[in-house]
Amino acid sequence: MEPVLCSRNHRRETVAATGSLLCRPCVTRLRTNLRELPRLHEELLSEMVSPPRPVNPTKVSGSRTRDHLNMDAFETRHDVLAILNSWAGVVTEELGSPPPARTVLDLTHFLLHHLKWLTAQPPAGDFADEIEQLHAESASIANPASEPAGTFALKCGAAGCPGTIDTSPRRAAGNGSTLICSFGHSWDVSEWLTLRDSAADDERDHT
Repeated sequence: MEPVLCSRNHRRETVAATGSLLCRPCVTRLRTNLRELPRLHEELLSEMVSPPRPVNPTKVSGSRTRDHLNMDAFETRHDVLAILNSWAGVVTEELGSPPPARTVLDLTHFLLHHLKWLTAQPPAGDFADEIEQLHAESASIANPASEPAGTFALKCGAAGCPGTIDTSPRRAAGNGSTLICSFGHSWDVSEWLTLRDSAADDERDHT
């Protein structure tokens, strides 16, 4: 019996976890992203209304402060709720489960509860990709300067993958000898070193 390969676009043939169409790193990443979405969704709320940037910093008298609607934060909050609700609808339609309340917290809890079933379905890769994108977009707006100093984001080498590998000491220490890209593709340190050197060469070629 041939092993089932992860349905996401890995450069290497990565065996899926037992009973799943995703490999273990992808499932772990998906679970983490879902758990963090409610927090990010709340942080986006505070980003929706922010003071406008001063057009003329030297002009003080007569100026008025007006709230400025951050449309990126507004649209991302809407997308988070809509996409989570859509996937929850897949579960309720197929399994006949009572639908959760239409809040990000309730929807993520519901999807986490049915995660094993979801990752065993044909659209498991699409589900992981969409949640990954929601998480990335939410984090980039809610925490635009959250990356620690010294972080080197390396492009993932998987064909067609737009993800990056976080090489910060915090992330590297947590994964031991394995680095994982933002879309769940895993790399041994030796492979990463080859990719890093290649990226450095490309950077020099363009300078």
